[in-house]
Amino acid sequence: MQSPIRKLFAYINLNKGEEDKTKVLENVRTNISFRGSNLWILACAIVVASVGLNVNSTAVIIGAMLISPLMGPIVGAGFGLGTYDFDLLKRSLKNLVIATIVSLLVSTVYFYISPFKEAQPELLSRTSPNIYDILIAFFGGIVGAVAITRVEKGNPIPGVAIATALMPPLCTAGYGLATGSFKFFFGAMYLYSINCIFICISTFLIVKYLAYPTKKQLDEPTQKKVKYYISTLLTIFILPSIYFAYLLFEEKKFEQQIAVFTEREFTEKGITIVYQKTQFNKNPKIIELGFLSKRFSDSEIKDLNKSLKDYELNNTKLIVKQDTTDLKSDILNEIKFNKSTISQKDVTILNLKKQLAANQYSNKELLAEMKILFPNIENISISNHTFNENTDSLKIVPVLVYKSKNQLESVEKNKLMQWLKQRLNKKRLEIYHQNQ
Repeated sequence: MQSPIRKLFAYINLNKGEEDKTKVLENVRTNISFRGSNLWILACAIVVASVGLNVNSTAVIIGAMLISPLMGPIVGAGFGLGTYDFDLLKRSLKNLVIATIVSLLVSTVYFYISPFKEAQPELLSRTSPNIYDILIAFFGGIVGAVAITRVEKGNPIPGVAIATALMPPLCTAGYGLATGSFKFFFGAMYLYSINCIFICISTFLIVKYLAYPTKKQLDEPTQKKVKYYISTLLTIFILPSIYFAYLLFEEKKFEQQIAVFTEREFTEKGITIVYQKTQFNKNPKIIELGFLSKRFSDSEIKDLNKSLKDYELNNTKLIVKQDTTDLKSDILNEIKFNKSTISQKDVTILNLKKQLAANQYSNKELLAEMKILFPNIENISISNHTFNENTDSLKIVPVLVYKSKNQLESVEKNKLMQWLKQRLNKKRLEIYHQNQ
């Protein structure tokens, strides 16, 4: 009888369902090249991602990440390190550099000629990487490496492409070059570098765990040198990310304390706030507030600034907007920005509703009409079914299951088929009889 520990190892054993190592390595070598079609696909994916960032469309950005071939050379570099195949490592890094330069050129040209230069939230979110981005890249890379080494590839690889998000930072870096904003460029390139390094490292660890054969046995000093380089890269990328994560934590804490401050000092006293803006990165930090009807004297504003320390809002300055002209302009700008974000969400929700509507049928309504033409039918159930999933020939076909005492004759079944195609405006559907 197996012990509990052995049973546990049997559950987490990665060798089960593993693809032949030679085939995996051949597949990895094939996917690192950026020539011909791969280069065209990359350029088009960059344009699509840039448009998505430009119009703040999450759906478009996700689509670009799905068609991007950028994962290939990064995974190749991980396999090259893990098997000490330095020829594969050099080819992978060379192709990654080519892909990065092409991506930067295409995105820079797009944003340079685009009439819309305003930085949208999707762009801004790619300029301040932190420790969470490292975790996403590392564990996403593990999932990708495990999926590549399986006989059944499954669905994880597209998910890894979305989670690790290699395309948006490159496009954001292109935006920074096009607009002359080096803060955007360096922040986005740092995030892109984090993703590349940690996907590569996680792939290296999986390759080592699965004991892929090394191309050339290295002597001990060379092995130590490889480990030293990997440790140095980890340190270089982790330390700044921890700092950015700390800043993110402080910003969230700052926002929470502001919420407590405004609630107690204004909302609970019946004072309505119509405008609020915070600037965390300023020194001192800034809180701007505008009110519906209340006007504060200079002494009251001074007292409010003193009370900020009671809410742990140190090194913070409160500015009260009381000039109606300036306040109106600020409110309109804020509404315009929020409206653009909300309208994009409305479009996404509408598209999802349309997709849901296309996949739903009124069984009750169809049965009532069907019984007029086919009285023997007692009940029906119709829904969309996916065929040939995970292949290039995926198709969605409506399937009708009807219940009756006797199965319909072929003539009647054909008649039902033609009527249903016309009724649902479908070119293809399937009909089956439910056994009593």
